[in-house]
Amino acid sequence: MKTIQVNQMCSQRTGNPVANQFKIYTKKGVYFQSYSTIIAFKPHDFKGKLKLDKNYWDYSRTTLKYLYDFISINHRHRSKKNILKLIQNKEIILTNLN
Repeated sequence: MKTIQVNQMCSQRTGNPVANQFKIYTKKGVYFQSYSTIIAFKPHDFKGKLKLDKNYWDYSRTTLKYLYDFISINHRHRSKKNILKLIQNKEIILTNLN
């Protein structure tokens, strides 16, 4: 694997590339970037927890839409309330990713 690989995210509905939404693959894990801001990080280590940027994870509806895709949240369970519950239960960690 190359040190870093960047792929544009695709719409789950149409399969077409989405502007300004990226997955960044590294040796440590995968980042989700919206425009020029890192929103989330999934470590390759299954013991590691998903990390969300504490300042930007819920920046806009568009950011949330693609964050749900990145973390594979089912359409029926897509809500900010469900993510807040995962944060409260310490299944997702808030941190500074930028």
